[in-house]
Amino acid sequence: MVWPPALRRFFHHPWVLGVLGILTVFVAWFLATSSGMVDKLFLPGPGAVWLAGTDQFQQGILVKDAIASIQRVFLGFVISAGLALPIGIAMGTNRTICYLLEPLMGLIRYMPAPAFIPLLIIYFGLEELPKVMLIFIGTFFFNTLMIMDAVKFVPSELVETALTLGGRGLPILTRVVAPFIAPQVLDTYRINMASAWNLVIVAELVAANEGLGKRISLAQRFLRTDEIFVGLIVIGLIGLIIDLGFRFLMRRACSWAN
Repeated sequence: MVWPPALRRFFHHPWVLGVLGILTVFVAWFLATSSGMVDKLFLPGPGAVWLAGTDQFQQGILVKDAIASIQRVFLGFVISAGLALPIGIAMGTNRTICYLLEPLMGLIRYMPAPAFIPLLIIYFGLEELPKVMLIFIGTFFFNTLMIMDAVKFVPSELVETALTLGGRGLPILTRVVAPFIAPQVLDTYRINMASAWNLVIVAELVAANEGLGKRISLAQRFLRTDEIFVGLIVIGLIGLIIDLGFRFLMRRACSWAN
């Protein structure tokens, strides 16, 4: 069967394929639950999850939890990204700084961030600071080392050309290095934002009064798997929106890299 060119272009569009992929999962989910193959206690149907979600939304619980988690993620990640950028650039451009900091960061990077939770609770209590610090610890070292690598891969020809044209110091950094690494930096932030979301959920499971992770923990205690699915789907949707936001920013701010 030969499809018309317009139809082929339609089905090869990224958005169409993405939506089809999501719909395929939902259809399989619906068929599995409606056929009775799986106990609803373990896998609630899409309808039950929708009802649980609308109930939480009408009570204001869902929005309150989502805002609490988003605030923690963005605060911790903004601090991490803001510090990682200058340190990563310094490590990528200065061999002495790189030799001094890279082994330390490589060591801490392999320490699982959730293992710091007991210490953070001891040091900072059960308020917001330990949750923010956990996100910072879990993303800062990855952000820094990935930015450092981006700087190291700046072609030497670009720097040499700038030096030949009379560039020195800061102008080379702002007009040569920064534009070249900008797409990689945004991509680094986009990738590591997922780690920030994983960590905030872990932190909220341990100690929190509100948040999507706390809501999932409470639902698990009472075997409310429909509410667990609500939390997971909301987390996924927020993550998808953030990911698309980074992609949009990259297209607008770094159009030369597309």
